[in-house]
Amino acid sequence: MVRCAALLLFFVVAGPAHAAPPDLAELPGPLVLTGGKEVPKDVAAAFFELAGKDKARIVVIPTAIKDAEDPDVVAEELKPWGDLKPASVTSLHTRERKTADDPEFVKVLADATGVWFCNGHTDRILNAYRGTLVEKELKRLHGRGVVIGAGGGGNAAIGTIAFAGGAEKPAPALDVLPGFLVERKEQIVGAIADNPALVGLQIPDGAGVVIRGRTMRVIGDQPITIRIAKGAGKPAAAQVAKAGSIFDLFQLRRAALNRAAEQPFPPAKPKDAVVEKGTLVIVGGGGTTQKIMDAFLTAAGGKDALIVVIPTTETAGPGDAAYLRKFGATNVKVLFTTDRKLANDPTFSEALMKAGGVWFGGGRQWRFVDSFEGALVQKRCHEVLARGGAIGGSSAGASIQSEYMPRGHPLGNTVMAAEGYEKGFGFLPGCAVDQHFFARERRADMTGLIQKYPQYLGIGIDESTAIVVTGSTAEVMGRSRVAFYDSKKKPRVNYEWDAAGRLVWFDADYEELTVGEKYDLKKRERIK
Repeated sequence: MVRCAALLLFFVVAGPAHAAPPDLAELPGPLVLTGGKEVPKDVAAAFFELAGKDKARIVVIPTAIKDAEDPDVVAEELKPWGDLKPASVTSLHTRERKTADDPEFVKVLADATGVWFCNGHTDRILNAYRGTLVEKELKRLHGRGVVIGAGGGGNAAIGTIAFAGGAEKPAPALDVLPGFLVERKEQIVGAIADNPALVGLQIPDGAGVVIRGRTMRVIGDQPITIRIAKGAGKPAAAQVAKAGSIFDLFQLRRAALNRAAEQPFPPAKPKDAVVEKGTLVIVGGGGTTQKIMDAFLTAAGGKDALIVVIPTTETAGPGDAAYLRKFGATNVKVLFTTDRKLANDPTFSEALMKAGGVWFGGGRQWRFVDSFEGALVQKRCHEVLARGGAIGGSSAGASIQSEYMPRGHPLGNTVMAAEGYEKGFGFLPGCAVDQHFFARERRADMTGLIQKYPQYLGIGIDESTAIVVTGSTAEVMGRSRVAFYDSKKKPRVNYEWDAAGRLVWFDADYEELTVGEKYDLKKRERIK
């Protein structure tokens, strides 16, 4: 069963990293964080491995400790790392900001392959190093892939803001982990409520996380808690996660940013499901038919019209272009990037100004969001439709067309409502489109989604099947059927043949249309 939970963090093995959505970027180097003075064995092992094992050159920063000037105290902090037999272990410490700005003092960091902040008082770190050459050098090291680790008060300094010196309110921190407040105490709850655009990362003693790129993995002996503030019509959320749980940083940050937005998504009352101009061809994946593709090419201006293909990955682009040519398209151009700067470059997307049609390929729809959401490419796709052209797509290229985008979580496609990745490109307003629908038994998934967001018309499109939308009319084409979910309508009796060839009757909360039938999306009824 697919989940539509409030926080929707969703634990799976992470896939490859991809482009960043607006305001977000992958971390250039790894982070290893734990909650207290004692560093759990697997946390130490993770840091040591990322630092280079026996070739590691580790710099320990004991500044958070009260007695960091005491050689015996510092030696005690260095010993656990020295016992692992790295190439070298040394320390860096001062209380004086003037010293922290001295190039000679900072030299010890130049060749470091790992930097560890000791547990202690966060304010001691921030008072000594924030805004100094030490901070600049740490970020330079991290920028070239050096691992930074921290325990307790040291990890609190890593976030965007931190509680320092017993203050009731958090202050600016080193911002090595942008968009996060790292803390082990319950005061994090109020801080996140006051700073709803941030994600709370609560790491108690014995717990740990490893962060690489945009993926965070929980390790250690104790669970962590991820917190986001209330907003977007949702209460404050907390997710407790044990070792082995995996998170996508972009999804967490996007969820928090959406909750903090003046106009969060989804709206309580979306626009009517009407395509004012142009045509949408929305295919449920699993192949298509010549008739469906003929409808797309005709709406785009004919087989010789310029069709711009937007794939989910660079390797998929040539295949998507060949697929369109197979059905008769003669003028196909692939448009792919994960660089949002390029996605906003007028020259890059110039072809869209001349295109009669745009085709979105299959794969994972979150990749479209990361690369193009709010960028000039998306705007110009809407302009193609406004000129009377055609927007088409299959599988991921189907769901991205709707206002509400199901299955958008970067870590897997079984979460229907992935907070932060719910907003599609909106070519079809007022609707939520799912694909591979009957082939993958996704009816209950849409039931859950429409119960959560009854303002939307749910549309489940089976494989090798499409709806062709003009105005408010959706015509079913292809080989199978389409389900329309209207929360205002009562379930009705339906039937189907099971695997054994037996006729099975059941209550259906959707209206099912087959090839050749039409549905009025605005009135939410079958056209007779």
